[in-house]
Amino acid sequence: MRGLLSGSHDQEDGAIDAPASVGVDERRMQVRAYNYWASLLADRAYPSVEDLDLESADFGPNSVLLDFTAGVENPGLAYIGETLRTESQIDEDVHYISQIPGRSLLSRLTDHYLQIIANRAPIGFEAEFESERGATIMYRGILLPFSSDDDTIDFIMGVINWKEAAPADQAEELQLSVEQALRSAAPLTAPVPVWADGPDSGHLGDEVAADAAPGFAALQGDGDLFADSPADSDVPADPGTDAELADWLALARETAERAVAADSRSRGALYQAVGKAWDFALAAEEQPDAFAALLDDAGLAVQDRAPMTPIVKLVFGAAYDKTRLAEYACVLGHAKDEAVGRGELAAYLDRYPGGLKGLVKDARARRKPADSRERPDEKLEALRRAQPALILEHDAGDAEFVVLIARAMPGGHIGIVAKAADDPALVAKLAKRAIAITPGT
Repeated sequence: MRGLLSGSHDQEDGAIDAPASVGVDERRMQVRAYNYWASLLADRAYPSVEDLDLESADFGPNSVLLDFTAGVENPGLAYIGETLRTESQIDEDVHYISQIPGRSLLSRLTDHYLQIIANRAPIGFEAEFESERGATIMYRGILLPFSSDDDTIDFIMGVINWKEAAPADQAEELQLSVEQALRSAAPLTAPVPVWADGPDSGHLGDEVAADAAPGFAALQGDGDLFADSPADSDVPADPGTDAELADWLALARETAERAVAADSRSRGALYQAVGKAWDFALAAEEQPDAFAALLDDAGLAVQDRAPMTPIVKLVFGAAYDKTRLAEYACVLGHAKDEAVGRGELAAYLDRYPGGLKGLVKDARARRKPADSRERPDEKLEALRRAQPALILEHDAGDAEFVVLIARAMPGGHIGIVAKAADDPALVAKLAKRAIAITPGT
């Protein structure tokens, strides 16, 4: 069992990695993409597309970047990874979604982009289809929203991985061979750890099945990357109210280590670990001198803007995934604001809508400056008060605002040539850049 402070974990899944098996590498690529996206969030609603660097990302060859700055009906293809381009047989002169071949792998990825616009959150999916060459392709993908103004989703990054299924006759022969091998194999004489995505997962009972490793449903909406499961029942007992602070830290570290190294990706185990970190934080408030000594030994310092960060670093280790540490510190800050009692945080997280991820999202939204959330409405309010420079007789539809496209004409005139489709997000975005036209000019 590896210690949390060793700094040797692979934190791509937010838990210890399972042994390699069919489909695991594909899933890890999507999780790496999600973690990369989350690392760019900071305190924003969406990462800035300016921070995106697909050329350097290990999943870049399997990626696409959709550009919605010209509208949502036919987004542009700002980037296509070379591996994905080759598999989908995309020529260099393909620049828009409408030009993508209908039965290509890339079309499987881009077909889902409207769900991002509707849900305003990452989505994951997996399925299979028959390609133009008649091969059955099994694929797994994820779409992640980006914004240039932290409000409008005007870019979407997609990452997809795939493999070609064996022909039907070969698949039947392989299945028969596997069944024969299983029937002739000697039974195990001692229990062994069972990975949720491993070959023994089909034999798990209902209780253990609840701890199964998540599929891409865990990446949809705002859910955690941990499967739903009840809290672990074998959490070590609390050391008692009179215990030394070091005892509370040892308990928190042990519980966190169990969550990472217990051969499961149990959300309940994670919540227990974060809960024990909160219990340690409460004990640290009661023993400030002992806490200062622990910080000094670990080379950590408390900052006013992030008072809970040293707590989670002491518990999970300073080398732990920074995105996870930031989330756990956010949870502890919320627990302090809500005066959550000792031993109560794990159950609190389990009841909270969306769990830990939902709490973090809500907490960050509340921290976002009110003026930044209200700015688009203020711009629209200014447009409502503005005097029309020109009134045209034309069917405007039911929308409050209409976006018109005009072309510069000779003699300093403007010729209106088209009307954009009704899109409140587009109107809100353009309102920020709108310049009033003075009537009569």
